[in-house]
Amino acid sequence: MTDRVDAAARLRELPARAVPDPDAPTDQDGSLSPIRAVTRQIAFDPGGWTPQRAAKIAELFDGLAPQWGERSGPQRRAALTDALERGEVHASVCVEVGSGTGTFTEVLARRFETVLAVDLSLEMLRRAPATVGTRLWADAARLPMGDGSVDAVVLVNMFLFADELARVLRPGGAVVWVSSLGPRTPIYLAPVEVLEALGPGWSGVASAWGEATWCVARR
Repeated sequence: MTDRVDAAARLRELPARAVPDPDAPTDQDGSLSPIRAVTRQIAFDPGGWTPQRAAKIAELFDGLAPQWGERSGPQRRAALTDALERGEVHASVCVEVGSGTGTFTEVLARRFETVLAVDLSLEMLRRAPATVGTRLWADAARLPMGDGSVDAVVLVNMFLFADELARVLRPGGAVVWVSSLGPRTPIYLAPVEVLEALGPGWSGVASAWGEATWCVARR
């Protein structure tokens, strides 16, 4: 509890922007998904990510790839834009972790000079546009970037590998965390939990765009 209180003190809340999303599913409760527990284990347990778990997650998302693009409408992209703008994220080199079929890569490519789109699922990457960003097939627990080599890491509905993000980010770089369905997102951490997982020395701003919640953290 002490860590949570400390993280809350390092988080500044911005006013939410209540924008209704007509495409948001109303029958989905991500808190009931088994992947919610996996999300917390990965964020807070150093042993939470194993080769066996990585293989199962890759298989799961390979199977979801053909319909994945149907999940993301304009409102979800707008939530990411809101996080980047009000979170004051200005970067040259951006890494999108868990880039999927490229829905959000297009948003990032309009803002940053270089976008590296990383995903564990090869089937997801095969369906992403080849003309937007640079697609990289890799495990987010071992990103193929050097220490302190990127300006921003963007994660939309993605697992949080805190130590690896800290390794690749330059000093002052930003972690952008977006949950498209807020607390109903299956892969979800509240903004205060993101700061808690990142650890001491990190501070951030958080808000909401419609149902989506987001956090931008820096150290």
